Amino acid sequence: MKDKVLEVVKKYNLIEEGDNIVLGLSGGPDSMALLYVLLDIKKIIDFNIYIAHLNHGVRGKEALEDQLFVEQLAKNLGLICYSKTVNMDEYAKKVGLSSEEAGRKLRYNFFREILDEIGGGKIAVAHNKNDQAETLLMRFFRGTGIDGLKGMEYISGDIIRPILGIERKEIERYLKERNIKTRIDKTNLEPIYNRNKIRLELIPYIEENFNPNIIDTLWRTSRICSIDSDFLEQYAQKIYNSMVKKKLKDSIILDGEKFVAEHESIQRRIIRNCILDIKGDLQGITEKHILDILTLFLERGTGKSINLVDNIIAKTSYDEFIIEKKDIIEHKKDFIYKLNMEGTTYIDEIGYSFNVKVLPVTDISKIDKNKRFIKYFDYDKIKGDLYVRNRKAGDRFVPYGMKGTKKIKDYFIDEKIPKDKRDNIPILTDDENILWIVGYRSSELYKITPHTKKVLVVSLNKEA
Repeated sequence: MKDKVLEVVKKYNLIEEGDNIVLGLSGGPDSMALLYVLLDIKKIIDFNIYIAHLNHGVRGKEALEDQLFVEQLAKNLGLICYSKTVNMDEYAKKVGLSSEEAGRKLRYNFFREILDEIGGGKIAVAHNKNDQAETLLMRFFRGTGIDGLKGMEYISGDIIRPILGIERKEIERYLKERNIKTRIDKTNLEPIYNRNKIRLELIPYIEENFNPNIIDTLWRTSRICSIDSDFLEQYAQKIYNSMVKKKLKDSIILDGEKFVAEHESIQRRIIRNCILDIKGDLQGITEKHILDILTLFLERGTGKSINLVDNIIAKTSYDEFIIEKKDIIEHKKDFIYKLNMEGTTYIDEIGYSFNVKVLPVTDISKIDKNKRFIKYFDYDKIKGDLYVRNRKAGDRFVPYGMKGTKKIKDYFIDEKIPKDKRDNIPILTDDENILWIVGYRSSELYKITPHTKKVLVVSLNKEA
């Protein structure tokens, strides 16, 4: 087993001279086998081993005994050991994850804390060939493409998996031959998690009824998919680089003509690469997100956009396709437009148009005061021209039904309008006063009365 692992370590440069290797050691068979194999390889390649053990806080006395077992073992071997206790179930509820996902996140956060303390390095975990088979089946049931069927890799960022190609039977044989003591997590023997059900129930059923070599078959599948996926990714990256018109930290602009000329498979990869470059990962990005962006780009509707997770948006602008991250706190963009007194004015900053018309009061059969985006004013009270702008410091108006003035700022607070929305709310004014906080309150000064002769009708329309 040592020779097989050493070959993989050299082939993929998993461990090099002087590396710091943080080994996640549960005390179970897989991680214990990895520990002793690495100790053997350390005689050939000089590197540093640090032991890391996380007590998930869900198995009481047994978990504490596992922790003490690992700490004592590290002491006997002369290795530095880092251990920590957390409450996995409580954390899972807090962040809205399954217990399995929460446990994984807590473990890797802990491992990387250690890396920061020791000055960097790699995390070694004991995933093996059986784990790879379980992973492929889980992903297949959830729905995945060729990238998902690659499964786990020998090296992924700062994570290495030296025994990924070793089957569990060989691991058990190695432990027995060397008389290595291990700890058994009894929850791994119970079908309480999806992965456990696949390991304990599904794979044995497949082996008995369909394919006795299913572990090896799935391993071959993962290797084939890995080769094809890597080729497609390299090709897509090359095409992606050729169609990028502008690339900033939080914004990528693509040449639309070049994008639509590519095969859908490459288009999807390019979209994922854009998001990856901006966001740093694809966490929370679903197949539907990718499809929605693709549809938007192919339909090429100028000015349309899609909001994704983490303030990522995709939008189109003529022959350019844009994926960008909006600032959580955006700088205020002031705007002011003089309205066409008999027609339509488009307000670019907010994506709405205003339609204005003047009618004799006799043509107004009924004034519906409940209509939020249509308002009626006494035209003869208008002072000069009409404008649409966003708020300014010190703005005041006389709310409909009141006599005194009120600060726009106070009105927004009273209406519980979020701060990030306030600067984009259009305000209708003439040369002297505010007529309407659009979508909210109109002014008492311009209301229709029995003496009104002409009516100014202003309506707001969202652009398609």
